[in-house]
Amino acid sequence: MTEIKSYLLAVALVSIVQLLMPQIPGVNGKLKGVRYYGNKLDWSEESDNLIDTIDNQIGSDIGFSDVEVIASHNPDEDLSTPELVRKYGYPAETHEVTTQDGFILTLHRIPHGRNDNSSDKKRPPILLHHGLFCSSADWIMNTVDKALGYQLADLGYDVWLANSRGNVYSRKHVSLTPDQPQFWDFSFHEIGYYDLPAYIDYILTNTGEPELFYIGHSMGTIAFWILMSEHPEYNSKIHSMFAMGPVAFLNGTVSPIHYLADISTELRAAEALFGDREFLPQNGVVSKLHKTVCEEKFLKSLICENILFLMCGFDRAQLNETMLPVIVAHTPAGTSSHTVIHFLQLMKSGKFRQFDFGKRHNKKRYGSEQPPEYDLKKVTTKVALFYGQNDWLAVPKDVLELSKALPNVVVTYKVKLEAFNHLDFLYAVDINKLLYNDLLKLLKEI
Repeated sequence: MTEIKSYLLAVALVSIVQLLMPQIPGVNGKLKGVRYYGNKLDWSEESDNLIDTIDNQIGSDIGFSDVEVIASHNPDEDLSTPELVRKYGYPAETHEVTTQDGFILTLHRIPHGRNDNSSDKKRPPILLHHGLFCSSADWIMNTVDKALGYQLADLGYDVWLANSRGNVYSRKHVSLTPDQPQFWDFSFHEIGYYDLPAYIDYILTNTGEPELFYIGHSMGTIAFWILMSEHPEYNSKIHSMFAMGPVAFLNGTVSPIHYLADISTELRAAEALFGDREFLPQNGVVSKLHKTVCEEKFLKSLICENILFLMCGFDRAQLNETMLPVIVAHTPAGTSSHTVIHFLQLMKSGKFRQFDFGKRHNKKRYGSEQPPEYDLKKVTTKVALFYGQNDWLAVPKDVLELSKALPNVVVTYKVKLEAFNHLDFLYAVDINKLLYNDLLKLLKEI
């Protein structure tokens, strides 16, 4: 019965993709085949899709999670963040940090550049925090000369890459396991409230430095605002904060996900839709679908581009098609359903506030029927904001509202390319010219 359900879900997912992208040029004959339970299936020239091929040769009672596409393969798809870092000539370390509420998080570190390993050189620590569904791998998901993690290491920084609770690298707890619903009872509130203080204290203790630089993308910026709102004493531990695609207010978002915002304040209904545990697991059906449609042979079909950019905006001219299968292999990396629901709640309310559990539970938890708003005036550290015109999540209007709410914004920087979107901050082909050259210069000057 489980296999049948898995198959039906796979059919539904593939069907949705086909409805969104009915034109799939050049697909037939380009797959080498699929493998099911170790048996190779030949791709049918007469078949219109993968499901037909599987149906014709096996039948409809398969378990989709056991289907593997046989196609061209980039070895980087199978490497972890430390393995990728070492492959390209950089040193890599793995550190574990335990939060106050018992999560055991993984920090990945690039302590120095490829050609500079002198032990007596002072290297300022810098913490990079990823966005929703992502991991430490995001900061190295470009060519070596363009990935921000590598560039910072070569410029003399001690680079630390965060992995928020629940992603593929941070799935441990002192007393809970990912199989328990309590493990997933968090949103980005807990990431800011618990995870960031643990990271910062660990890094400063291990480096002996009094402060660090912080770069966040998307959810990595939300977590920072929450940290400073709830623990303002941490402002003194941050030299400056660089926010790429910064998110707090989501009034103007044009991402299709905003159509689901209405359900977010009815928690039971939202949990019925998204679940109350993990959302988009890295090794789940969605990842298998990505693997099915996003191997190199499918790149020209545009399917991959739509799956990856549907939520965040699209700029095909800046898409590195060679890197796309590697990016998709590392994303989604896993998060909780409550994290996604919290995003939707911000869209619904138009306010930057804590998780909405419903009036009755809010009253018990917060002492009021509505969740409290975060106090952005407590973010007193120096902040630089970077945004793109074509960003579907961090739309310019909302970023400018955030800029007015923060008390110490030193730079509000709009990327000049009009098509620049939410994911271009990490993956754009011309990212150095468009942003990083200026960002790295500001990093030294602020």
